[in-house]
Amino acid sequence: MKNAYDVIIAPVVTEKNNAMIEESKYVFKVDTRAEKIEIGRAIEELFNVKVKSVNVMNYNGKPKRAARSSKMGRRANWKKAIVTLAEGSIDLF
Repeated sequence: MKNAYDVIIAPVVTEKNNAMIEESKYVFKVDTRAEKIEIGRAIEELFNVKVKSVNVMNYNGKPKRAARSSKMGRRANWKKAIVTLAEGSIDLF
């Protein structure tokens, strides 16, 4: 990965993830090829904070049926990263 904007795709905003912000944990959708070290460096570069740890989870795309057709397709596979900050906070909105 060359650019921090290529690694971090978008923040994941849910009710549970908003509760995790109090613990200095933020959730992001990241590139499927990104590694923990790359994700941590990208967050530090984009938001000027110190990252304590990064946990990642891989999700397989769900099978979906096309409308009015018997053909089956799949949603894309994606990766989620939970980033714990050592100090500072991220202003997402």
